[in-house]
Amino acid sequence: MNQEQARRQAYVERILQLYRQAPETPARHSRLDRRLAEEFYEQQVKVEEVEAAILLTTARRLLRSPEAPKLGPIRSLHYFAPVIEEVRSNPLSESYLEYLRRKLAATGVRWLLRNGLL
Repeated sequence: MNQEQARRQAYVERILQLYRQAPETPARHSRLDRRLAEEFYEQQVKVEEVEAAILLTTARRLLRSPEAPKLGPIRSLHYFAPVIEEVRSNPLSESYLEYLRRKLAATGVRWLLRNGLL
């Protein structure tokens, strides 16, 4: 395996790890999830952008009004694709990401701690 292939594989595995460890996602990824992670690599999407999108999506899902209808589980990495594009076109400030981390930490979202996002 050459260096480029190793970088690609490490990137894809990191993206899939972030996805699998996010709340309300499957414990296993699909081949379509792997393919999308490979597409993110080809599009030069930064791991930090994916992390920010997962954080933002998690906050939007878990910090919703208690009166709002319950959302179904996330079944694919594709669920995050629009938010990744949103984050790429309008990057979130580090202070806002920290604010989201604090808000989610206050709700007891342990996956943020496990993934080093808090």
